[in-house]
Amino acid sequence: MKAKAITTSYWITTSLFALQMGFTAYAQLRLPQVAEEFTRLGFPAYFRVELSLLKLAGILVLLLPAPARLKEWAYAGFAITLVSALVAHFSLGDAASKWSWAVGTAVLWAISYFFFRKRAPSESARRVGAVRGARMNPSGAIA
Repeated sequence: MKAKAITTSYWITTSLFALQMGFTAYAQLRLPQVAEEFTRLGFPAYFRVELSLLKLAGILVLLLPAPARLKEWAYAGFAITLVSALVAHFSLGDAASKWSWAVGTAVLWAISYFFFRKRAPSESARRVGAVRGARMNPSGAIA
């Protein structure tokens, strides 16, 4: 896959993922039925607010220029959040209608992370090459 296609795929999936996570953060902060769902799942009210604020911070890290390591931590946090949501729903025996959005969001997460990792080596090589003054060949490797 060419670098431009990888970058385009990354930004499309990451934008969709960020929109979905942004919507859930908003819903957790503003919609009473979502607050009731958190209570039903056994979570305290403060956790819902904390989780929403951290989701918003993670979205900013993914969408704005940030060190790759920080982006990795954001992806890890989102993975933990999505897996925990599924565990909470499964532990109560919820129907698919309750947990299917978490699965769909997890698929977006996985595709975004896949393309993040695919484009990371070439970006790192460019930065290192620029710092050292090295030349790069067309594939993005340092010559």
